[in-house]
Amino acid sequence: MRLATWNVNSVKARLPRLLGWLDETKPDVVCLQETKCRADLFPAAEVKELGYATAAHGDGRWNGVAVLSRVGIEDVSLGFPGEPSYAGEAGAEDEAGQMELSEPVLLAPEARAIGATCGGVRVWSLYAPNGRTPESAHYAYKLAWFEGLRDALGAELAEGAPLVACGDYNVAPTDEDVWDPAVFVGSTHVTPAERQALADLRALGLRDVVPTPMKGPHPYTYWDYRAGAFHKNMGMRIDLFYASEDVAARVGSAYVDREARKGKGPSDHAPVVVDLD
Repeated sequence: MRLATWNVNSVKARLPRLLGWLDETKPDVVCLQETKCRADLFPAAEVKELGYATAAHGDGRWNGVAVLSRVGIEDVSLGFPGEPSYAGEAGAEDEAGQMELSEPVLLAPEARAIGATCGGVRVWSLYAPNGRTPESAHYAYKLAWFEGLRDALGAELAEGAPLVACGDYNVAPTDEDVWDPAVFVGSTHVTPAERQALADLRALGLRDVVPTPMKGPHPYTYWDYRAGAFHKNMGMRIDLFYASEDVAARVGSAYVDREARKGKGPSDHAPVVVDLD
């Protein structure tokens, strides 16, 4: 069984690349993040031609997650129980940077998590909040989101089913997972609280399946579009594959597909591909 996770940074903008990659790589289950489209506008018909059923969760031009499967999709969950909402912050821009908020406004939970059972494995596609800056209300929302996720995954793990929680976590687990730790001092993605949130997930019994790097010693999954970061390998490992012990024990191989980050018009993330024996 081949599983994959990929922040595509707009499924419509990246559709030809996605379809070509699906046809070539042939994963059985794919978790997508940052699809940036409403669920009813997701290109389900196009991926169906390659044998994939779709479960999508999206509400507009921002965020959005999906699960594609050619081994069945059952028990779909849009979001998780207890998922917090982001209320905004006074005098700050919204998530899209499109409007000024005069006072905090309670919003519905964003489209950041979708779960489904595929081929006997409970799979979650996750797109964690960015956090913006450690002083931001969005950072507090990020930590609250991880707390809710921990409780929800803990409840599912207690039921004993094989489970995978993968996606763009927007956290680098260690200093080894960023190209230069000094550059990130004072920034999100590397703070002790964010890394503790990941440790709390692992304490539930989830294992971090670290992929094989395809260039250099570090399996980075994200590179900024600017300053030739990809070609200089100035990256971060923030796309993570967390698996229950029974799934992790079946991992035969895992790798970062750097080839999908190359060429014209790529996402700024590369897929992580995991093969289970």
